[in-house]
Amino acid sequence: MSADVLTQRALNRALLHRQLLLSRVPAAADRHDQVLATVEHLAGLQAQAPFPPYYGLWSRLDGFRPADLAELLTTRQVVRIALMRGTIHLVSARDCLLLRPLVQPGLDQYLGVILGGRLGEMDLARLAAAGRALAQERPCTFSELGTHLAEHWPGQTPSQLARAVRVLVPLVQVPPRGVWGASGQARHAPAEAWLGQPLEQAPAPEILVRRYLAAFGPATVADLQRWSGRGRLREIVARLRPGLRQFRDERGRELLDLPDAPRPDPDTPAPVRLVAEFDNLLLAHADRTRIISEPHRRRFMTVNAVIPGAVLVDGFVAGSWRITMDGETATLAIRPFEPVRRAAISDIEAEGQRLLEFARPQIAARDVRFEPVTG
Repeated sequence: MSADVLTQRALNRALLHRQLLLSRVPAAADRHDQVLATVEHLAGLQAQAPFPPYYGLWSRLDGFRPADLAELLTTRQVVRIALMRGTIHLVSARDCLLLRPLVQPGLDQYLGVILGGRLGEMDLARLAAAGRALAQERPCTFSELGTHLAEHWPGQTPSQLARAVRVLVPLVQVPPRGVWGASGQARHAPAEAWLGQPLEQAPAPEILVRRYLAAFGPATVADLQRWSGRGRLREIVARLRPGLRQFRDERGRELLDLPDAPRPDPDTPAPVRLVAEFDNLLLAHADRTRIISEPHRRRFMTVNAVIPGAVLVDGFVAGSWRITMDGETATLAIRPFEPVRRAAISDIEAEGQRLLEFARPQIAARDVRFEPVTG
């Protein structure tokens, strides 16, 4: 096989390395700086639900504590905002101001879906200004935002108007939303007002390509477009091509990568990992077979778009996990997709106990349970 061909296993190990899942990063003296740097290295963490980013960092950083991230949220060093693919991501304040303009063309495509046949009739600048003014006056829920706007745009439902404003205006979800141990509705404020800085003006789209490859490469242009939610990136990639490495996968598709990015030996051991719900590891490619087989993907990705926690065995998704409470016992339920090797079972149990200790430290009774393999 030609040296410029990367096997599925080679792509798997490259992805795991860049996602910090081949080995946990040792704890640093300054935990907050380390967490912030990790969030930026990963180009953000998916955060549709409040707490998956905590599990995502736990799986990657040795000694990670919930307070390490919670404090960054409350001090406005990280924020939760709609970015790639229109989904909520937790990113650094710097990346919020940089990435939002870069993915805005992809977000704009949702306006036609949100507003339907009324898109051509809408004064979008007026809608954006009205939504921004309300959210800047005080952080508001989507319900409050939509109800207020519907008084001036009676032809649209409140939810349509609120969703459209989130596309037009960079709205961050403010604490206590997303703070470990806290609860509260998602309330929104304009990013510029919350952070006290303007968005980057016309950042170079090449930045988006480099950031993606650093966290998820080697990859195809289709992979890049799927992750970013932004189309028509081939021209931008073409400008970078002279400075990129080119490979092929086993199906002959072109893969692009940063020249000095790590590409470990395909035989590098991969430890058992319990990956967070909605983790971008599973969502950042058009072809996800580098991390999950197609039969397993069809069972794993639910029809209601809920992405459960994933069990990685030898680098690939082998099942899902969830935490339940049974009386005074915290249980990690493992649902394997196929019979698990005996050696992997003990590794899953050990990793599961560590996860339960992280997630439920106040519960003394903890158990890891394997559910029957289902067809």
